[in-house]
Amino acid sequence: MTEKELYRKAKKKVRQKKGFYIHFGVYCLIVLLIYFINNHMDMDPFQYWIIPALAWGTGILAHFIGVFGLPWQHAGEDWEEKETEKEMRKLERRQGFTPQRDEDNITVPEDRLELKEFKKLRREWDDQDLV
Repeated sequence: MTEKELYRKAKKKVRQKKGFYIHFGVYCLIVLLIYFINNHMDMDPFQYWIIPALAWGTGILAHFIGVFGLPWQHAGEDWEEKETEKEMRKLERRQGFTPQRDEDNITVPEDRLELKEFKKLRREWDDQDLV
């Protein structure tokens, strides 16, 4: 994929996210307006505002899934590695660890194997016959 194609794809994704945020903002404002009208100007005790809030909320949920996807769709090996690195950084900060920086700007203590390196070593060990 060329740089131009990547840029177009990223720009499209940004427009989709912006569209969702605008949609969600309008939803919140209209639901608040309907709630205000139902509770302050109408003396009927039935809460009519709930019906459009739930119906439109279903559309908002569908729009969210269309733009951001479902959480378990991203549960691949890359996701696991990123989450592991993120958790390690959190733990390091909590324990006052001062890690070194490597060339990719990822914080890595000097005595720890990278997750990719460990998986490679593990595959090599699994492939060898232990007799």
